[in-house]
Amino acid sequence: MTHHTPPLRRGWTTGSCATAATKAAWLVLQGHTPPATVPITLPSGQSVTFALCQCGINNATPFAEVIKDAGDDPDVTHGALIRASVRALPAGTGVLFKAGEGVGTVTRPGLPIPPGEAAINPVPRAMICTALAEANGGTLPDVEVTLSVQNGAKLAERTLNGRLGIVGGLSILGTTGIVVPFSCAAWIDSIHRGIDVAHALGLTHIAGSTGNVSEKAVQKHYNLPETALIEMGDFVGGLLKYVRKVPFARLTIAGGIAKMTKLGQGRLDLHSKRGQADMPALAHLMAQHGASPTLVQTIENCPTVAEAFLYARKAHLPMGTIIAQSALATVQQTLTATPCCVDVQVYDRAGNMVGHAGPPYPRQHLSREF
Repeated sequence: MTHHTPPLRRGWTTGSCATAATKAAWLVLQGHTPPATVPITLPSGQSVTFALCQCGINNATPFAEVIKDAGDDPDVTHGALIRASVRALPAGTGVLFKAGEGVGTVTRPGLPIPPGEAAINPVPRAMICTALAEANGGTLPDVEVTLSVQNGAKLAERTLNGRLGIVGGLSILGTTGIVVPFSCAAWIDSIHRGIDVAHALGLTHIAGSTGNVSEKAVQKHYNLPETALIEMGDFVGGLLKYVRKVPFARLTIAGGIAKMTKLGQGRLDLHSKRGQADMPALAHLMAQHGASPTLVQTIENCPTVAEAFLYARKAHLPMGTIIAQSALATVQQTLTATPCCVDVQVYDRAGNMVGHAGPPYPRQHLSREF
C-alpha cells in the first residue's frame, strides 16, 4: 500500500503579518470599527486575508496585532505576536517606520537597510505602503508606523541578528510574503522535479538560484522561461548531483555574495545552520588576488561577507568576480565530467550583478559596483 505524505503547509512572513496589522490600525485611525480580518496584497499581486487577535485604541494610539503562522516551517517566530501602531503625521511627511519593542535596529553596513534604521526590510516596507494606500483611497498617507514583536529581543538570540549588527530584537522580513517550509527531503525532491520538467520540455539552459532576488535577476539576464528556473535555495549540492544524471547544455548558478562565498569554499549545503562563511579563508583568497595587508586584515575581522564586500569595493578589488570564480571551481569539480557549460553569477540584495565567472556574457548587464 502506498502512503502519501501530505504537502507541507506554507505560512506567512513577519512582513505579511506586520502589513495586515498596520492596515487594520490605519483603518481604526480613520474612524472605522476595528475589523476582525483584513485583506492585504502580496508582492505577487495575490490577495490574502489575515485574522486579527486584537485591534483598537490604546492610550489614544490605534493598534492591531497578528499572531504569526509560519505553517510547517520550524521558524523561531512561529506563534509570535506582531503589533503595529500608527500615528498621523503632517502633510508631505510620507511614511516613517519605527522599531518598537522587540524589533531590532540596524547598526552595521552591508544590510539592505542602512545603519540607524529600524530592521524592517525593503519588501515589507513596500507591502505596508501598498496596504496603506489601499486603505486610503489609493493615495499614500502621511503616517508613522511602529512595529513591535512580543519577546522579540529574546527570540532574536536564536537568530544571526547579533552577528549581523541588528540590535534590540528581530528583523521584519520577507521577499514574497509567504514562508515556504524548510524540509531537506521535500526541497531536494522539488529541485529534482523541476529539473525533470525542464528536461522533458527540451530546455537546454537552466538556472539554479539561492533565492527570490537572484532568481528574478538571472531570469531577466538570460530571458529564461519560468520552467528553466530551479529554486535550489541552500541545496546547491542537490541540484548539481542531479544534473550529473540529467545534464543540460548550459547551467547557471546564481546567488548572493555570502552564499556564493560558501560555495566557493567547497560547501554544497549553504544553510546558515551548517555554518557561516570562513572569513579568514576569504581574506586569504583576496590576498592571492592583490588585496593589501590592511584590507586582508579588515576582511578577516568582518562579521559578514556583505560588509567585507563594501571594503573591497572601496579598494577597487573585484571581490564579486573572485568569489564567482571560486564558486565556479566548486561547481565544475562537483559536476566532474558532465558535458555542461557552466557559469556563476553573484548578485547583491538589490539584484545587481556584482560578479560573474564562466563563458562570455553581455557586459551591459553588469552593475556599476562590479
